[in-house]
Amino acid sequence: MKINFIRHGMTKFNEEKRYLGLLDVSLSEKGKAEVEKRWHDTLKPDVVVTSPLKRCVQSAELIIKDIKNKKHIIVDEFREIDFGIFEGKTFEELKDNPAYQKWIDSRCEMKIPEGESKEEFVKRTMEGFKKLLCICKENNWNEIVCVVHGGTIMAILSEISGRDYYDFYVKNAEARELIIEDDKYEIPYYSICGRIHS
Repeated sequence: MKINFIRHGMTKFNEEKRYLGLLDVSLSEKGKAEVEKRWHDTLKPDVVVTSPLKRCVQSAELIIKDIKNKKHIIVDEFREIDFGIFEGKTFEELKDNPAYQKWIDSRCEMKIPEGESKEEFVKRTMEGFKKLLCICKENNWNEIVCVVHGGTIMAILSEISGRDYYDFYVKNAEARELIIEDDKYEIPYYSICGRIHS
């Protein structure tokens, strides 16, 4: 089984460097163009998986042109981390906020006020990942495309590899690859240091 994890295209919030978690915003025009240019009809998956948020579903529709004729699964647990009171704000707007500084000092691991901790987010994401693997095995699907959030990709790949969360940082419309054979995970080196070759 091969899973291509692709981060959704850019949104206006991404362009403005705002924290974007559970807010359901659409792709920007720049984001749509970037996704189409990078992924124009290059993937032929057995199933397309997305988070429920618009930016992932819209990106998937651009990546997989005949998505209406494909199996499409929405995994609710693949939503981005809940940024709580930081949601929609920039570093400049938050830099003097003591709660924000405390969160930054914790390496962004502590619970965000009115949001999630990294541990809670990773646990939720992995629950969704385990469910997805069961569904894929039941249906004998071998080529999977997951159009999700950067945090979702970082959570899954760091958890199964034991590597640092930030080793799997991914830019908008870029991807990481995971190969699963006999219940063993293989993350190709280029999925740690750069995007997959498309």
